Amino acid sequence: MSGGPPKALPSTGPHSLRDMPHPLAGSSSEEAVGGDSTPSPDLLMARSFGDKDLILPNGGTPAGTSSPASSSSLLNRLQLDDDLDGETRDLFVTVDDPKKHVCTMETYITYRITTKSTRVEFDLPEYSVRRRYQDFDWLRNKLEESQPTHLIPPLPEKFVVKGVVDRFSEEFVETRRKALDKFLKRITDHPVLSFNEHFHVFLTAKDLNAYKKQGMALLTRVGESVKHVTGGYKLRSRPLEFAAIGEYLDTFALKLGTIDRIAQRIIKEEIEYLVELREYGPVYSTWSTLEGELAEPLEGVSACIGNCSTALEELTDDMTEDFLPVLREYILYSDSMKSVLKKRDQVQAEYEAKLEAVALRKEDRPKVPADVEKCQDRMECFNADLKADMERWQNNKRQDFRQLLMGMADKNIQYYEKCLMAWESIIPLLQEKQEAK
Repeated sequence: MSGGPPKALPSTGPHSLRDMPHPLAGSSSEEAVGGDSTPSPDLLMARSFGDKDLILPNGGTPAGTSSPASSSSLLNRLQLDDDLDGETRDLFVTVDDPKKHVCTMETYITYRITTKSTRVEFDLPEYSVRRRYQDFDWLRNKLEESQPTHLIPPLPEKFVVKGVVDRFSEEFVETRRKALDKFLKRITDHPVLSFNEHFHVFLTAKDLNAYKKQGMALLTRVGESVKHVTGGYKLRSRPLEFAAIGEYLDTFALKLGTIDRIAQRIIKEEIEYLVELREYGPVYSTWSTLEGELAEPLEGVSACIGNCSTALEELTDDMTEDFLPVLREYILYSDSMKSVLKKRDQVQAEYEAKLEAVALRKEDRPKVPADVEKCQDRMECFNADLKADMERWQNNKRQDFRQLLMGMADKNIQYYEKCLMAWESIIPLLQEKQEAK
C-alpha cells in the first residue's frame, strides 16, 4: 500500500519504462512503486510479465479479498497469503447495516460505509456515511473518467427481473451488500485508486448529492487526455503481450459464462428435488400410523428424508450466495479489463498515426513534435498500468478461486456426510426388529 498522497510528476520525452514517471498524472496521480512481485503462475502470458529489467508503477501488492469462508477443518488448513501485508494498510472500509427507505416517489436501500484511516488527507480517524447503489455507480463512473489507465473493479448488476427476484428481500440485499463491500475493498487495496479524490469524497461527504450538484471538475490530466481520443485512428496490431491478454480474457469469460449457466441449472434442479423431498418424507410418517412393528422404522425414514432435505437446502443456499456471485464478479471483471485494453489500443493507434505523419514530412531529420512525445508517454503509461493491474488481478483471482473451490468442496463433503449419517441412523432400528423376531 502506498504510504502517502499522490504528487505531481512532469511529462517529458520518450523514456524507458524503468525511468519513466507517470507523465499524465498531473497533480493528482503518482504511481506508487510496489515491492518485488512474482507473476501469477496461472497467467497464460507469464513470459510477458516476467521481464526482470522492467520496473512497473504500482505493481506488486496483492489486494485483500473477502470471499466466503467455512468453519470446517478443510478451510482452516487453507493458508492464504493475502493477509501478510495487513499490518502495512492504512485505510479500512466496510459496508454493513442495510436499511430500507420508503418515499413518495421511490423505495430504495442504503448501506452504512464505515472508514478508518491514518492517512493525512483524512481529517478524522473514522467516518460513517450512508450510500445507496446509485452512489456506488457514480463513484465507479468517476474512477473510470479520472483513472482511465487502470482497471476499475466491477459493481454487481443494478437491474433484476421483476417478479423473479425481489430486490428488497433479505437474501438479495445481503448478497448485494457483500458485493458492494468487496467493490470498496478492491479500491481500498489499490495503491492508486485509493488516493482518488472522488473516492475520498465518497467515503467522507455527509451529503454526496450536494457534491454531485456542484459539478466539480476533478478529472485528472490523464482522464482529459484519454477523453479526447476518438475512434478515428485504426490500430495496426496489438503487441504480442497485449494480444495474449485479450485472448486470455475472451477464453476466461467464455469458460466462466459456461460454468455460471450450468451451475444455475444445477441449483434449479436441486430446488425442484428439494420440493419433492419435502413431499416425500411426510408420506412415510402418515404410513407409519397404519403399521405396528414397522411404525418406528417408517418414522425413522421420514426423519432421515427431512434431515437430507435440510442439508440440501443449506448446500443450495451456499451455492447461490457464495459461489455464483464470485463467478459473476469475475465475468464483469473481464469486461472491465477489455475496456481498458481498448482504451490502450486507441492511444497506440493515435501515436502510430501521428508518428507516421511526422515521417511523411519532407525533411531530412524531421523534429518530433511535442504532441507526439506526449502521445508516446500516454501509451507507455497505459502499458505500465495495464500490466501492473493485470498482475494484481491475477493474484486476486488465484486467491479468490482457491478459497471458493475449497469452500465448495467442503460444503459438498458436509452435505454428503449429513446424508450418510441420516441413513445410517435407520439401520439400528431395522436390526432391532429383526433381533426381536
